[in-house]
Amino acid sequence: MYRVWNFVASYSLLLIAGATIALIWANIDATSYHHFVDFVILDDFIIGHPHDDGHGGIHRTLTLHYLVNDVLMAFFFAIAAKEVWEAVILENGSLRGKKAATPLFATLGGMIGPISVYLGIAYFLGSTTFDAVANGWAIPTATDIAFSYLVGRIVFGAGHPAVRFLLLLAIADDAAGLLILAIFYPSGELAPIWLLLSFGAAIGVFLLFNWGPRKADRGNQLRPVSTWVRKKLTFWPYLVAACLSWYGFQESGLHPALGLLPIVPTIPHADRAFGIFAEAETHLHDLLNQIEHALKVPVEWVLFLFGLLNAGVEFSAIGAPTWLVLAGLIIGKPIGIFIFGWLAARPLGLGLPVGMRLIDLIVIGFVAAIGFTVSLFVASVAFDAGPVQDAAKMGALFSFAAAGIAIVAGILTKVTKQP
Repeated sequence: MYRVWNFVASYSLLLIAGATIALIWANIDATSYHHFVDFVILDDFIIGHPHDDGHGGIHRTLTLHYLVNDVLMAFFFAIAAKEVWEAVILENGSLRGKKAATPLFATLGGMIGPISVYLGIAYFLGSTTFDAVANGWAIPTATDIAFSYLVGRIVFGAGHPAVRFLLLLAIADDAAGLLILAIFYPSGELAPIWLLLSFGAAIGVFLLFNWGPRKADRGNQLRPVSTWVRKKLTFWPYLVAACLSWYGFQESGLHPALGLLPIVPTIPHADRAFGIFAEAETHLHDLLNQIEHALKVPVEWVLFLFGLLNAGVEFSAIGAPTWLVLAGLIIGKPIGIFIFGWLAARPLGLGLPVGMRLIDLIVIGFVAAIGFTVSLFVASVAFDAGPVQDAAKMGALFSFAAAGIAIVAGILTKVTKQP
């Protein structure tokens, strides 16, 4: 349990601190808060918010908000992508084989359920409301992996099979969330030709600094070329490729915070992974894990800044989008996860882990309803700054209520904790 608490303390407490400061600041002096968020670092720069310069060209302004949300958050999404990549590609990956089938079905339900509830209620509220909030349909699909895992351990106990089921679901949810952001929430007018720069950088760095040295060392157990590349060049080729890939995403119109995703699979990695919360993970010394370990502290402070610059919402902003996001998470998640989990376990015969009951899927659904980090991020890209975005962000912040509901649900369904 210590490692879990340690991870959540480092990964999330700074995020909560930033969000709390932002909420207090915005409700005391909203004007100064928004001046801080929109502080201009550089005007007419090569990166930043795009504006029409009045002559048919693009004028970019690098604000503090853009620096955090579009540049620095790329490292957070890269770490998430690393976990997803290892879960999919490695022979013992958690998202491979029959063991992952039911959690993957449940993940699908945990996305369809919230979307259906969100859009369904919005539809019955009238066309005006529906048109205003429809683009936020993906906000309640998110699951905050750190908080949900912690609450899952509190509800089920560390040894309960439902905890591993929940972790698989959260990792798969992260993967689906990255795809949704890339496909449905472009940051500007699409120019796909620029993706050639991103994927060219990924292919180039893989061939020159990963595959090439290994091929040159084939048959030589001393691996002199790979060793030289690893010791002398370390992460620098991948950092250069990451910068090129990020720029390609910005210019392509896709959200640049996803710009490092093509580079993650190119980095040399271990032939196995123990999981994001496993103590043994700290003893893996392949380049991919070394980079993740090096990014740990910087990303903690990035999340602090993300909370500070995105959670500053006035309580007067609470409105229909707030309740729609909450309904999608707290109603849609448990229903979707239960229905799709039941379909996989019973009619499709894929089964549940030994020691796990069908009713546990409902409890898992409430735990997974803690959206927070990614829900907050999606809200910031789904809507333009204004009342609708603020109200939706408030729904993402209020999703912490799902933790209390999950604990109560665990008691009512007589969950037997397993240490």
